[in-house]
Amino acid sequence: MAIAQTWEKHPDPLKDLICEDGKATYACRPETTRGRIFEEPVSKTRSDFQRDRDRIIHSNAFRRLKHKTQVFVYHEGDHYRSRLTHSIEVAQVARSLARSINIDEDLAETCALAHDLGHTPFAHVGEDALKECMEPYRGFEHNDQTLRVVTKLEKRYPRFDGLNLTWESLEGLVKHNGPVLSWGMKPTNLEVTLNELKDQSDLKLETYASVEAQVAGIADDIAYNSHDLDDGIAAGFFTLDDLLHLPMVGDIVRDKRKEFPDCPDERLRHEVIREVMGHIVLDVMKESRKRIAALNPKSVEDVRNANHQLIAFSEEMIGYDKALRSFLWENFYINQRLSRIRLSVFKVVQDLFKAFFENERCLPVECRVQMAEVPEGWREVDWRARTIADYIASMTDRKALLEHREMFDTYQALR
Repeated sequence: MAIAQTWEKHPDPLKDLICEDGKATYACRPETTRGRIFEEPVSKTRSDFQRDRDRIIHSNAFRRLKHKTQVFVYHEGDHYRSRLTHSIEVAQVARSLARSINIDEDLAETCALAHDLGHTPFAHVGEDALKECMEPYRGFEHNDQTLRVVTKLEKRYPRFDGLNLTWESLEGLVKHNGPVLSWGMKPTNLEVTLNELKDQSDLKLETYASVEAQVAGIADDIAYNSHDLDDGIAAGFFTLDDLLHLPMVGDIVRDKRKEFPDCPDERLRHEVIREVMGHIVLDVMKESRKRIAALNPKSVEDVRNANHQLIAFSEEMIGYDKALRSFLWENFYINQRLSRIRLSVFKVVQDLFKAFFENERCLPVECRVQMAEVPEGWREVDWRARTIADYIASMTDRKALLEHREMFDTYQALR
């Protein structure tokens, strides 16, 4: 509400860029989509971007995020963020930002909801373990695995593998952090799935993504900084007092204590986190509107061909963000308790990979079928490893621990 009032008090620098349909000149529009890899009839009830969003939500990979680690392994507590709740929070921030600059909310939401579909169990620790296993076999990277999920691994439609998302949604998943290639660079060292996809769809890897995709990318940063603060306090890793030295965050804690002097910290922390998130969101809105006004883009192509991100933190907020990330790293992510859990789950992933690689009969039937159908251009050993990586990456924390217990009986060590 306060944010809306802020815009009302000042002239809108983007007013002249708003079209009759209420969207900006630089917004993606579903009616002008570049289409899908496999042609489909247009939906009678939904736009193409709404359809993409719904396909993400109804996918198996999205549902599995419920039991995939954000910071805490699933059995650590019921109220900590999981990969699923994180994705929902990212989508909420993305829609708010998208609305403030008159772009397509559905596309921004699609990119936000889908951005972590390729994550392994146990978050980045699981990815590091799988990446180490896959190093001799063309590698592993969770963003590329997300692309693999939506173009190959989801099998829900009779006409094609994957979800057959629009070009704009695929672009958002690939380039939400910026261009993949420098201008003039040949795509010879791209990740596995992107290398395969480039012959089917030119995603303009040397350009920036749409504003909608950029919004989803920065919404990810906003959400995890804020909710990791919240989860860290809830878990007892640090207190509100420990935040007092942080720029911006410390001022918010002091202000809220003055405003609510009798409020216990357990309840006050929610007010602090809301205010932190609000400050960051407002900063992104202001900085992004300033950058958009300076560029004065008349089309989505003007956004793609810009030489910088349009959706960004201000220089001042970049400093605040750096201090906050440093604090979370020292006081949360490398804490002794979490470090011991990480050591255990790292071993879980590597044990599973080794066991499956040495004895394919331990794999489900569908994985063995996939393993036997080696695609053209693949070495058999690389495809064997890729099939195993697909299976392990798809696992929830719970599934990985149960599989490991069945084969190694070390599950109780994590309790």
